[in-house]
Amino acid sequence: MQFNELGLSSKVLQAVEASGYTTPTPIQAQSIPHALAGRDILGIAQTGTGKTAAFTLPMLCRLEQGRARARMPRTLILEPTRELAAQVEEAFVKYGTNHKLNVALLIGGVSFGDQEAKIMRGADVLIATPGRLLDFFERGKLLLNGIEILVIDEADRMLDMGFIPDIEKICKLVPFTRQTLFFSATMPPEITRLTEAFLHNPVRVEVARAASTATGITQGLVATHGHAAKRDTLRKLIRGQENLKNAIIFCNRKRDVALLHKSLAKHGFSVGALHGDMDQLARMASLEAFKTGDVDLIVCSDVAARGLDIPDVSHVFNFDVPTHSEDYVHRIGRTGRAGRSGVALTLVTHEDTKYVDQIEKLIARKIDWIGPALNELGADETPHRARPHREGQDSERRGERGGRTARAGRGEGRPPRSAPETPAPARKPRGARYGEAQPASADATAAEAPRAVRHERRPRAEHDANSPRDGRRDRKPRHDDHDDAPVIGMGDHVPSFLLRPVRVKPAAETLED
Repeated sequence: MQFNELGLSSKVLQAVEASGYTTPTPIQAQSIPHALAGRDILGIAQTGTGKTAAFTLPMLCRLEQGRARARMPRTLILEPTRELAAQVEEAFVKYGTNHKLNVALLIGGVSFGDQEAKIMRGADVLIATPGRLLDFFERGKLLLNGIEILVIDEADRMLDMGFIPDIEKICKLVPFTRQTLFFSATMPPEITRLTEAFLHNPVRVEVARAASTATGITQGLVATHGHAAKRDTLRKLIRGQENLKNAIIFCNRKRDVALLHKSLAKHGFSVGALHGDMDQLARMASLEAFKTGDVDLIVCSDVAARGLDIPDVSHVFNFDVPTHSEDYVHRIGRTGRAGRSGVALTLVTHEDTKYVDQIEKLIARKIDWIGPALNELGADETPHRARPHREGQDSERRGERGGRTARAGRGEGRPPRSAPETPAPARKPRGARYGEAQPASADATAAEAPRAVRHERRPRAEHDANSPRDGRRDRKPRHDDHDDAPVIGMGDHVPSFLLRPVRVKPAAETLED
């Protein structure tokens, strides 16, 4: 089947041919005719199969008639990450060269005023992340009652990132008569419930089994020890690959991305970094440097695992085994795209075996070991200086603990306390009148002494040889028996104002007045 058999308009076909494509992928061949007919679509396909063009091309055909009004976009595409949203915008620019359409991109990390100006001009296509879209709507800068087509892309990633409540809210804000195109690589129960609630008699297009991996990807497991030995294993693995053109290295945590990036750069690798804590300009610059070949390696978190279209990635390295098995499918899908071959290698420690079992159960196949298996791996032969201390981490991770070492945490290496410059004031004895001079007590004298003197060891008091307390430190004297007697009224501590004489007027004087 060719693109000209799918019912696309001549303008779209010209743009597709100019891009060098003649044969549609299975998800495109099955989705485009139904999308042109206005049917709701539930598309299930593994990453890298051309899902973006499957909804971009029919949308361009539908938008050829009509224009958008200010603050009222005609179509809405929801993406989980900024990078995916920017990638869809590039697809509209590429395939919409023959169309005069306004495309607006609403993502975080970009000036709010510039995005508002595009909305006020009227957007035929609105591409947004859920958070920024709701922000515009709640400020009254955007109206969603003119949406004709709603596209929810990478829905399972939306679930992982906690966007499902936002998606439900957005689906209730757009018109009921809209057309909905719903695409996902996996179908967990929460996503199934969402499709049942907001899709109307959808056409199910499933070109591959849910959570399956591309056949052109060579997968392998590499046994390793943790910490510094794991980074050393990765470096040897990268240097040992014969056909390595470029590679994406995935970590589970953002701080590990920064740590591994620093380590690889220190050992002379051409490497960049990409994670969610970077500002948008830095993220786009790092991704562009990898696409253009300025850097050969890029270390990233799962922010780059979903849907990013980097056409020719030869290798993917999972520095950390993903804790969610679905993320493994998306990570290795960055290589072997559009029918190409690729290599995906995963570093596995003894703590990762349960996650590997979950991945193999999900993809319904066993992943072969490259080199010795985990149970055949010997003891850690990493030099002692490279091993992490029991209390802290190795030398490359000490900076994450705020500059404090483990020995400082046990009290060693702390500066000594300095004595107070002024002695603490002595407390006024109980019952004393204000301003009345009192004799200095032993406690007050001790309080005025420097701390260093007060903390000196006091000599033991001399006791009678027959005393049972001989050899013990002085203790406070016991109270006398009369101290235990019950106190009547205020006892001896009568306030001064009660002791003042009271002037009483004569009784006759008070009655006459």
